[in-house]
Amino acid sequence: MVIEYLTLRQAAAYLKVTDSVIKEMTKSKIFSAKKVGNTYKIEKAEVDEWLANLNEREIEHLALKRSVCKFSDYFKPKYIHLDFIADNKYEAIGEMSKKAKDLKIVRDHRWLYQVVVAREELVSTAIGKGVALLHPRHLHPSKIKKPSILFGRSAEDIEFDALDNKPVKLFFMLLLHDDIQHLFSISYISKLLMNEGILNILRSAKTNEEIVKVLTKSLLK
Repeated sequence: MVIEYLTLRQAAAYLKVTDSVIKEMTKSKIFSAKKVGNTYKIEKAEVDEWLANLNEREIEHLALKRSVCKFSDYFKPKYIHLDFIADNKYEAIGEMSKKAKDLKIVRDHRWLYQVVVAREELVSTAIGKGVALLHPRHLHPSKIKKPSILFGRSAEDIEFDALDNKPVKLFFMLLLHDDIQHLFSISYISKLLMNEGILNILRSAKTNEEIVKVLTKSLLK
């Protein structure tokens, strides 16, 4: 019988989790990684057996890991813009739009600014607790090179017509291709923001690494 092997990267793709999750699982002996040639591999049958024997709590935890993996497809460390200077909501949207242009997510930051402002003028995207979820009113997959989520933090609080009347300091800019991506991202971010401890870290973090950690690992604790 021929044994089918998966590389660590293939195993991550098979389970729909990140490479780091697979490395953690081999390190903790959930899977046995064997050196085949120059590459470490896992028997596919071992992965399938593990999946078949998960209990309800383990299934829920795997689902969370998959959510983190999916969010990580859209959010990268370089997508963070800390302590930018803006005096009002329009300057804040402008700063986030220019960041998207610098990252080559969009070709024209002026176009992005216009469509996000148009959405903002319908109703504020400030959701309370000092957070705004910036996004265009309509999806524009032809204008957005790759589905992306940017995180920004202004140096000062900015009045944003929030429902709770609190100024905004934390910004997520959702630049996605379809409704499924958009709804998933809104749900994922909303879960994070229910935790006041996470909000405090986002407000005070000194480095991009701290931001990445709190946005991609907090749900797994």
